[in-house]
Amino acid sequence: MQTTTNRAIEVSNLSFSYEKQKVLQDINFTIQEKEFLAIIGPNGGGKSTLLKLLLGIHTLQQGQITIFGKHYSKQIANIGYVPQNTNINIHFPISVLEVVMMGQNSFKKRIFGYKKEEKIQALETLKKVNMDAFASQSISELSGGQRQRVFIARALFSNPKILLLDEPTSSLDAESSKLVYETLDALNKHITVVVVSHDISIILQHATRAFYINKKLFNHDLHHIQKNHLDKDAHICEVELLEMLGAKTC
Repeated sequence: MQTTTNRAIEVSNLSFSYEKQKVLQDINFTIQEKEFLAIIGPNGGGKSTLLKLLLGIHTLQQGQITIFGKHYSKQIANIGYVPQNTNINIHFPISVLEVVMMGQNSFKKRIFGYKKEEKIQALETLKKVNMDAFASQSISELSGGQRQRVFIARALFSNPKILLLDEPTSSLDAESSKLVYETLDALNKHITVVVVSHDISIILQHATRAFYINKKLFNHDLHHIQKNHLDKDAHICEVELLEMLGAKTC
């Protein structure tokens, strides 16, 4: 039996509305430490809204969120976040190392510059995503997949225990997407990874569970599909996968 200390995130009786429009209804789930969880569902189904609630960007209206057994507002520093829009002008003359150091929590340090120790920490973080060789290059010189790994490093700079990513490969080609997910696999050995994505076939090769969210949440264990249906060298039909996950009934 899992103990409370193994639970990274717990959500109970959560509902959320924009004005009078209900977006999330009676959401309940637990995410264990070092899980690799995928969140799928239609546009407007509430996926990104759920992430923003976990991050404290939206105010909780109804329900409860605990992170590592404590109120979520006291644990935000333990969450790294890679948004769909990184809000970085890739043509701005800024180095890869500087982008990573933007992930620190202290705004004071941004004003007065970075210490030598912080630059060393940023370089070590880049090593985690195999991008340390590019530290001095401009962010504009990188490919889309390389930039995404740098943005992941930025989210890791403050040593979070949970990494949330919103559509991390939406603008990448297949090979770049593969490299990003391989990076997430390696990170998942040490931290909890939660990915919102439409790349269902790719997710199936990496995640252990999937939440299908369309106002309500449906939990799917992926092990049986991976064991009985998945051949990594074969074509994977996303329509068939959706049927296996029971999305038609959601």
